[in-house]
Amino acid sequence: MLAAALLLTGCSGDGTGDLPGRQEAEAPTGAPDGGGTAPGGLPALEVETVLDGLDHPWDVAQAPDGTLLLDERGGGLTVVLPDGAARELDADLADLFAVGETGLMGLVLSPSFADDRRFYTCQGVEEDGGAEIQVVAWTVDAGWTRATRVADPLVGDIPVNESSGRHGGCRVRFDPTGALLVGTGDNAVGANPQDLGTTAGKVLRVDPATGGPAPGNPFADDADPDTRLVLSSGHRNVQGIAVHPGTGAVYTAEQGSDRDDEVNLSVPGGNYGWDPDGSGGGYDESVPMTDPAVPGAIPAVWSSGLPTIATSGAEFLSGAQWGGYDGVLVIGVQKDTGVLALRVDEGRLVEQFRVPELEDTYGRVRTPVLGSDDALYLTTDNGDGEDRLLRVTPA
Repeated sequence: MLAAALLLTGCSGDGTGDLPGRQEAEAPTGAPDGGGTAPGGLPALEVETVLDGLDHPWDVAQAPDGTLLLDERGGGLTVVLPDGAARELDADLADLFAVGETGLMGLVLSPSFADDRRFYTCQGVEEDGGAEIQVVAWTVDAGWTRATRVADPLVGDIPVNESSGRHGGCRVRFDPTGALLVGTGDNAVGANPQDLGTTAGKVLRVDPATGGPAPGNPFADDADPDTRLVLSSGHRNVQGIAVHPGTGAVYTAEQGSDRDDEVNLSVPGGNYGWDPDGSGGGYDESVPMTDPAVPGAIPAVWSSGLPTIATSGAEFLSGAQWGGYDGVLVIGVQKDTGVLALRVDEGRLVEQFRVPELEDTYGRVRTPVLGSDDALYLTTDNGDGEDRLLRVTPA
């Protein structure tokens, strides 16, 4: 059931071109507790439940007219109209592959949505007797009643773990040049992160009109069409992609195994050092996320150390109304539940703390998104119909 809104006050390689984030990341300075006490001077936050009764909502976006569009991993798109009315959006998801961590996942609106009514999903798809991950482009009618596939797929043949759905990645966001970034998981296959011949365990950078490599990609001249899509490699499971509002630098967040959740500054052609290719082709999760044995591995901006906290989606807060939160990177936390806040400056960690109003209150947080109304929207990820879409604003 979709409930009426309820207000809760939170008192308590070469040829890289001129892509954002070209500067080198410095050594990690994160603390092993995965957070810290919030500094003084932060505004109190109000937390509103926009929808409840959801089941693993994965991503959310807000259109210029204020309409919210969200998806659920097991299938289904929902819209919340500006008057608060919520309804299912008619969309053909008959081929959805939803197993384990994989299903209907990343979602983002076109930067020109007001003109083209286009949005993109990243999802598991049953195809040719098997399964894969695809990025699909859709349009939605002006009345928000039906979504229609217009590029099916825009990007296909991204590998998936067909038996377990493990490490499906699937975050999609736009960079400042208008290229579509796609975070992928390694499918729990040890060789994938370091193999430029596969799109698994990577960040891809795609032309949203054609599905081909975006101009300026670091491996644009490679003979392999998959390699031409790659922005960076050596990733385990990219769950968050966020663009710094001041510099345009791209930061990614990914989950570790039993060590080292990470936030990384995206460097075109960069290798982030995940290499779990064990003996006999095994999946050795004992190695560090940024393995020093990988030549040129780029250190993380932030690392959880032990224990991990299961970082997920990421977003920068922006605007004077956010006070001390302005410019802070907020990241969903799924193990030690809540929201992690990081202040970063040109690839250096300045400060880290936990958002007090969200700490251990709403369970696992999958995705934070800054809406067109400058509010922060969060999806929780607890399952069993116990999930919510939350709206967070400064009091």
